[in-house]
Amino acid sequence: MDKEYFVSINEVAKRLSVPAHTLRYWEKQFPTAIRPTTGAGGRRYYRPDTVAKLETIKSLLYDRGMTIAGVKKMIHDGELNAEVRAANPKSSAPVAAVTNSRNVDAESVRVAISYLEQARAILE
Repeated sequence: MDKEYFVSINEVAKRLSVPAHTLRYWEKQFPTAIRPTTGAGGRRYYRPDTVAKLETIKSLLYDRGMTIAGVKKMIHDGELNAEVRAANPKSSAPVAAVTNSRNVDAESVRVAISYLEQARAILE
């Protein structure tokens, strides 16, 4: 996904070819990995790194036949982010492991660095 801004749940649902209620279900099943920003009226908006995680989760569940429990274990063990990087080699910034509350700040820093790198590239 080329966009470096938030996308709505409907855009993500179309991109992944899954219903929006499936994305909401995955949010409940994988709360440490999928945390959309909520806007006015509780609308969900996703960052590009979250969309990449959703694409990976869909691939693991639908293409590889993994179970929800198996994907949860991958998230807990920090293996999901390795899958995301393998599926999206264009991303030069490493994705922080979001397995507990201590790592949430690392994820925010990674996103901020990504935005700063893009701004620097535009200004050059």
